[in-house]
Amino acid sequence: MNKDQVEGKAKEIKGRIKQGVGDVLDDENLHDEGVADEAEGEVQGGFGRAKRKVGEAIEEVGEKIKK
Repeated sequence: MNKDQVEGKAKEIKGRIKQGVGDVLDDENLHDEGVADEAEGEVQGGFGRAKRKVGEAIEEVGEKIKK
């Protein structure tokens, strides 16, 4: 996992917690913030996965060139 994946997962979890607390406290704004945080985390995590895949592909090409 790279930095973006870790930070994205943390934002997703933070968002889920905010949603839950917002539900318990009947605070619609807090719940909505949680939804936004979770979505932001999912996007950042996806970006991190894409970066990792590109890095792996570059490493693979480098290994093939060495042979």
